Order: sequence, then C-alpha cells, then structure tokens
Amino acid sequence: MSTIFETRKEAIEKLHSELLVRKNEELFSVNGIYCRFKYPVLTRDHAPLHWRFDFNPKTNPFFMERIGINATFNSGAIKWNGKYLLVVRVEGNDRKSFFAIAESPNGIDNFKFWDRPITIPQTDNWETNVYDMRLTAHEDGWVYGVFCAERKDPDAPDGDTSSATAAAGIVRTKDLISWERLPDLISHGGQQRNVVLFEKFVDGKYAFFTRPQDGFIDTGKGGGIGWGLSDTIENAEIPNEEIIDPKTYHTVYEVKNGLGPHPIKTAKGWLHLCHGVRNTAAGLRYVLYVCMADLNDVSKITHKPHGHFIAPLGGERLGDVSNVVFSNGWIADDDGTVLIYYASSDTRLHVAKTSIDQLVDYCLNTPSDELYSHLSVQTINKLIDNNQKFL
Repeated sequence: MSTIFETRKEAIEKLHSELLVRKNEELFSVNGIYCRFKYPVLTRDHAPLHWRFDFNPKTNPFFMERIGINATFNSGAIKWNGKYLLVVRVEGNDRKSFFAIAESPNGIDNFKFWDRPITIPQTDNWETNVYDMRLTAHEDGWVYGVFCAERKDPDAPDGDTSSATAAAGIVRTKDLISWERLPDLISHGGQQRNVVLFEKFVDGKYAFFTRPQDGFIDTGKGGGIGWGLSDTIENAEIPNEEIIDPKTYHTVYEVKNGLGPHPIKTAKGWLHLCHGVRNTAAGLRYVLYVCMADLNDVSKITHKPHGHFIAPLGGERLGDVSNVVFSNGWIADDDGTVLIYYASSDTRLHVAKTSIDQLVDYCLNTPSDELYSHLSVQTINKLIDNNQKFL
C-alpha cells in the first residue's frame, strides 16, 4: 500500500512535470502592435520542487511543502548561448525576494529554473530585500545586474516597522553563475528603485537611467526618468542627474515613471520600454509605454506615443498588488522578433511578442499625448477624415 508521502510525491511531481512542458498559445492581436499568449511563462508553481519540499520521508512523512513560494515576476532577460534566460524575482511566503535564473529554448514556454537560486554577495550594509534586476551586456565585457536593494529606514520613528530606503545595488558576472558585488550606486537625486545601466560608454563614462524620488514610495519632487554619468563602475556615483522624461499631470505617468529594461538600438533610434504610474480611485495603476530616443543620443526622447502600450487585462489585474503590469526585461532576436517579459500584479510573469519593425512603426506613427481632451478629439477627427477615402 502506498504511503501518504509516496502518493502525494507522485501526484505533485506529475503536475509539475506537465506544467513545465506545457505549450503556450499565441493569441490574436487586435491592436496589431504585439500579441499576448494564453499562459504565463512563469508562476509560483514553476519553482523547483526540491526548493520547496523535503524529500526525506522520515522528516517529511506527509510530503508537506516546507518552503513556500508566493510569486515569480519582474525579471531581467538575456539571450545566452542560444537560450532565453530570465533573472526572475522570486518571492517566498516570507516576503523575502531573491533572484533565480529560468531558461527556455524558445522564450515562449518550457521555462525551467536552474538548480539553485543566485547567491548575491552582501555589502557591509546588508539589505533586507532585493528585487527587479535589469541586465546589461556592457561593451566592457561584463554582464551587469542592477537591482533594488531595500533596507529598513534607520531614521524611522519607534514603532514604525514599514518605512524603508531604496538604493541601486550592482553585481556583475561573465558566466551568470558567479556574481561579483560592487558598491551601491551613489545618487544625489534621492532614493533609487529603478536604475538601468546603458550598454555603451558615453564620453568614456558609465551611463545610467534612473528614477530619483524623495522617499521609498512617494516621489515628492522626484519621479521621471533620469540620466547621469559615472566615471567608474567599481564605485559608481552620479554627481549630476538630468530628468529626460518627466512625470506629467493627467497622463499614464502622472505619479512616476521609469525605464524598464535596457534600450534596443534600431536604424531609426533607440527604443525605450518604460513603466508609468497614475492615480485612480482604486489606487495606483501601473502600465507600460514605449518611446524612441535619438540614434546618436539615447537620452534625447524624439517620439512618444500617447497613453499605454501594455496595460493589465482580464486576470492580469488580479494579484498581490492589483492593477499592475511591470517589465524590466526584453530580448531582441537576430530576426527582428522582440519578446517582452512583463509581470502582472506582482504575482506572475507573461510574455508578449512583437518586432523591431512594429515597434518603430508604432513610435513614429502613433499620435502623441496632446494633454487636453479637446485636442484628443481633434486627433481622432483627423484620423476619421483621412480614412474617408478608404471607407
């Protein structure tokens, strides 16, 4: 007769194996800009069983889950030796996030985590939590990961166990296995939760996109996408920070906005994938938007389509932090395909597929936000007028 341990182990292993080999299904795209897929590429159920269960029947006779995984989301992305790799933010049931690499042969499905999570070395000032790593294959030969390092606010009053500070942690690697920790980025613009390292030197210096803000949650006078240069990466410091894409009243980026992953170079300019945050009666809403920068100056925005590019849809609106989509990873393939990895509601990870040509067309030919309702109507009427001879 099978024991409870054996019965549960067999059933759970079967479900897990079936999940890992499940084929994803491309959904028809009405907007023609990108297509979604039927299934998330990663959920908490994708986490390896040997991370979660004690396989010793003597110490775990009921085959209980000993270490719970709550969510898999907000991943950096890179094409590596022909495989699609994600550096995933994995959150345990204890709220502590860590990084782990998941690998797929096609970037759409069959993602499997590597055997162990990434071990991030500590600085002298230990962080409580780490998350949202952006990956950059820099021309200096290193692959860098820039992430949020969260610590308890040392100035919090007695009894305040929520206030925190955010800094940009930096690691680098040449094999994605061993990671070297560098000192946190020094920024004079405030706290930093969303920082991206540009892939090229600018005037011989390391270039960063930032999102400075006055507090951990509240942007205050901060917010907007910033830009700054550092003489070195080993002790990175941005003495001067310029806002290149500010937050704007009554837009999808009225509260704050920041760069997602590193920009993608095209013949027409650099593509930026960004997140924007607005206030609603139901709380903050996070969406993604795309813009284009000058080919010779990645910090100079030249084209910015109105509104959101990807917003939470259907079941994507539900999760630990509802009404949110967020991205810090995309991969541009040699054939022009672009895979965008976006998380929904701080819970699960999805992929959307588009192309360089589609994104360039979208940026160059989609109207910008005119900031007033009556001007939006004028823009719609212009399109209607232009369409008359084709209807």
